[in-house]
Formats: sequence, structure tokens, C-alpha cells
Amino acid sequence: MNLTIKDTTFAGDVLNEIILSFKSERVTIEQIIRERVRQEVDSYNGKKSDYFNGLVQPSQTEIATNGYEMKSKRSIDAEKQIYVALNSFQQNAFFVLVDDLQAEELDLEVELKPQTEVNFVKLTPLVGG
Repeated sequence: MNLTIKDTTFAGDVLNEIILSFKSERVTIEQIIRERVRQEVDSYNGKKSDYFNGLVQPSQTEIATNGYEMKSKRSIDAEKQIYVALNSFQQNAFFVLVDDLQAEELDLEVELKPQTEVNFVKLTPLVGG
């Protein structure tokens, strides 16, 4: 089952879209966050460009218009990024909205349907590895 997630502003403007694939039609918020971060890190590590565009800001980077500017082209640790993202969710550094309802727990199950909308709204930059 494919799921399109969007990064949005409080006003509803879409900043970024990512398509995630899941084997099951029922997933938790934690699984959505984990898969999103893993895909972002894998994509960056495959290219090692000057910028990383993802949910969690890697350490030793600066915020730029088109993502996080990497000071050096190094691999990013996916597990560290996932840890920071999950912890940040629990600290309300970003919200996850499922069909316009705020998900408040990592273990909340979501039934994926073609019309399911999942939006991430960041409140502060999230710094990871």
C-alpha cells in the first residue's frame, strides 16, 4: 500500500511530498515516521549531495532554503535520525495529522486507504545525526 505524506505549514501550504510503501494496510504512527526518515536518509546517502531535505536536521549542518546544508558529504546514520524523530514527536516538536486529526501517540494505528492524508507540521528544526 502506498501512502503520500506531505510536509505542510500551519496555513496548509505543501512544502514537500514523499511516497512511502507499506506491506500492510494497518500501520502505526511510529512505523510511518520510521519509514519516512529511513527513506530520506537512504536517498541522501545514495547521492551525498550538498543538501539534505528531511524531517530531522543532521548534526553539523546549517538550515538553508532548500534543506539542510551539509558541511561535508558524509553518510548520515538512519537509526540516529529515527531516534531523534521519534523523541521529537513525543516532545511535540512536530505534529502528524491523519485525515486532519492530530495523532498523539506513536502506537496509534492508521488504516491506509487511497484517500488517507498524512501531513507533518514541523514546529522547530530537529537536529539528529
